[in-house]
Amino acid sequence: MIKLGMMLGDRYEILDKIGTGGMSDVYKAKDHKLSRPVAVKVLKQEFSENANFVSKFRTEAQAAAGMMHPNIVNVYDVGEEGGIHYIVMELVEGITLKKYIEKKSRLSVKEAVSIAIQVSMGIEAAHNNHIIHRDIKPQNIMISKDGKVKVTDFGIAKAVSSNTITSNVMGSVHYTSPEQARGGYSDEKSDIYSLGITLFEMITGRVPFNGETTVAIAIKHIQEPMPSPRVYVSDVPVSVEQIVLKCTQKSPDRRYQNMQELIDDLKRSLMTPDEDFVKFNNPDEVAATRAITDDEIAQVTGKVRPRTSDEVRQSGKGASGNGQNGGRNTQGNGRSGGKKPQSNGRPANGGRRPAHIDERPARSSQKRPQKRPAGNQVEDDRAEKITTVAAIIAAIIIGIIVIFAVGRAFGLFNFNIAKSPEATLLPIDETETATVSATLSENEVLVPSVLNMTYAEAVTTLNREGLEVEKVEVPSDSVDKGSVVAQLPAANEAVTRGSTVTLSISTGPSNSKVHVPKLIGLDEMEATAVLIECGLVPGTIEETTNSDPELIDKICYQSYTPDSAVDAGTVIDMRVSIGVGEVTYSYVGNVESPAKEDGDYQSGTSCTIVVSTITGVELKRETTTSFPVSMNITGIPDCDRGIVSLIYTVNIPGSTMTNEDGELVEIPAISDERTISRDITFTQE
Repeated sequence: MIKLGMMLGDRYEILDKIGTGGMSDVYKAKDHKLSRPVAVKVLKQEFSENANFVSKFRTEAQAAAGMMHPNIVNVYDVGEEGGIHYIVMELVEGITLKKYIEKKSRLSVKEAVSIAIQVSMGIEAAHNNHIIHRDIKPQNIMISKDGKVKVTDFGIAKAVSSNTITSNVMGSVHYTSPEQARGGYSDEKSDIYSLGITLFEMITGRVPFNGETTVAIAIKHIQEPMPSPRVYVSDVPVSVEQIVLKCTQKSPDRRYQNMQELIDDLKRSLMTPDEDFVKFNNPDEVAATRAITDDEIAQVTGKVRPRTSDEVRQSGKGASGNGQNGGRNTQGNGRSGGKKPQSNGRPANGGRRPAHIDERPARSSQKRPQKRPAGNQVEDDRAEKITTVAAIIAAIIIGIIVIFAVGRAFGLFNFNIAKSPEATLLPIDETETATVSATLSENEVLVPSVLNMTYAEAVTTLNREGLEVEKVEVPSDSVDKGSVVAQLPAANEAVTRGSTVTLSISTGPSNSKVHVPKLIGLDEMEATAVLIECGLVPGTIEETTNSDPELIDKICYQSYTPDSAVDAGTVIDMRVSIGVGEVTYSYVGNVESPAKEDGDYQSGTSCTIVVSTITGVELKRETTTSFPVSMNITGIPDCDRGIVSLIYTVNIPGSTMTNEDGELVEIPAISDERTISRDITFTQE
C-alpha cells in the first residue's frame, strides 16, 4: 500500500499522487540519490498478484529503461518492494494529449501533424530498440509546459495480453489495430495503426469508431471501413487525409512499413499539405506473378513464334483435303462440316481433351507425368529454347543499359540523346531484339546522377546537361563533407532543359555545426518540430507581449539568431506573443578593457563607457579606470540591438630622432582621444 512520505528502494520519496490509470497509479516523488523530481508508476494490486504479468512487465520495463530520446518519457529504474512493483520515470510537467484535445475541441492540422511527427520520432526510437508499444493513444502522449511531446507507458503496454479486451482497456480499444482486436500477432505496424487513429482524433476531435461495449468497437476496427477525416472536417488537406487512411489500412502490409516512411510523409505534408503524394501499398499486385506467353516471347525476341498443329487446324487455313478444318471437330461438339466425327480410337478433337475437361500444364506437378504426343513435346522444347535465348538477351540488354547509365552519370558518354525525338540509346542488333529507345522532346534531358560527387563536380555535370543548380546543406554521417547526399529530381528523370536540380550537400556528421532555422512566425508545435528535425533541442517557451499583431500566438523571439552556426543539440529558447503591447529589452553583461582591441591603452587610464541603442538613444554613461565593468540595464525601448562605445585618451610621450641630415629632432608628447565601438544584443523582457 502506497502512502505519501514513504520511501521506495531507500531512494524515492513519494510526495503526491498525480494520476491514475487502468493498471497503475502515478506519483510524484523525489530521487534523493540524484536530488531530482521523478514520476513513480506503481502497478495496481490486481496485476501485481499475477506472476506472469509481473515477469513480462519487469522485462519490458527494463528494456525501456535503456532508451533515451527527447520524445520519450524516459524510464530510469525498475523495482519491487514489499509486493509493490514500480517503475521510475522522467517527470513531465504538463497534460496528456487527450486532455489537450478535449481542451481545444480539435487541433489545427499543422499542430496535429507537428505533434504526430514528434510522437513518430519517439516510437521510431523504440522500434529501433526492438520495443513495440502496442498501446499508442492520446492518454499515453504527454505535452509538457514547454511544448515538448513525449510518449509514455513503454513496457507496460507490451506486457498486457494482446487478446484480452476488458473494461480496463476501454480507452485503448478505440485505438487498437484489427490484428490486436483479433488477438493475433502484432508488430511495429500495429503502432502505426494506433497513431493513425490518434492523428484522426487530433484533427477531428473524435475517434472514428465508437460503441456501447469494447467488443462492439473492436469488431468495427476489424470489419467497418475507416471513415475519412474529411467527413467531419471538410478542409483537411488531401495529404493529411491520405496519411491517416494509409496508417489505418486493415491489412498491415498496406500501411506504412516503418516509422521513417510515415515521418517523411508527415514532414512533407507540413510543407505541401495540398499535394497528393501519398503512395498506397498493394502487396497483391507486387507479389503477383504470371507465366510469360509465347506471344510475349516473340515480342521480346523480335521473331515469329511457330504455330502449333492445333492452332493451324483452328485457324481454318491449314486444310488437308478433308474440309475446312481438316475434317476435325475444333469445338468438341460432335459435328464437323455436317459429317460424323472420325472414329480412329482418338477423341474427335484431334487428340486433345474435350472442352469440358480442364487442361493440365505441359509439365505436371504430379509424380507420374502423363505421356504426351511426340509432336507436342518437340514444340515444348522449341518454346523452352526460345525462352532461354530471350532471357539471355534480356540480361545482356539490362547489363548494357546499366553500364551506359553509370558511364553517362560519370561523363563517359557525352553525346546528346535529346537531339532526336526518338533517340536510340544503344545500337543493338535487330536480329536479336527490338531496339531500346527513350522518347524525349527536343527541349528535354535526362537528369544525371551526381550522388556522392563533390559540389563542384556535380555542378559541372549538371550544367553540361543545361540544368541549373540550387544548393541546400544538410548533416550526414555517411557522406563526406561537401559531397552530394541527395538530389531532386532524381537521376534519369526527364526534365525540361534549364530546370533546377536541388542538391543536398553534406555538412559532415550530425554532431558538427548546424544552422539555426528561423522560428519567428511559427506556432509552438511547428517551431518544436523544425528544431528537432534540425538536430536542435527546444528549450523554454515563455509568453510575452509584442508590438506586431500578426505574431499573436506565434513565436516572436528565439534565443539564437537565424542561420547562426551552433553545435548539434544546442537548446533554443523561444517566446510566444500573447498580444500587442509595449516591448522592452534588457542588457546584462560585462564590458571588457579597450586593451582587448588597442595595445596602446594603459591599464588605469580613465575611460568613458556609453551604452546606446542602434538608433542612437543613449541608455547609460559611466566613467571608470578599472575593468571589467558590470552592466544591468532594463526597460530599454523597442530595440533589440545596441552599441557600447569606449572613449579614452592615449598619451604618447615625446621622443627624439635623427633626420636625414644627421640632425637631432625632438618629437613632442601628444594626447590622442580614441573611441572603440562594439555591437551588443539586448534580451527581450
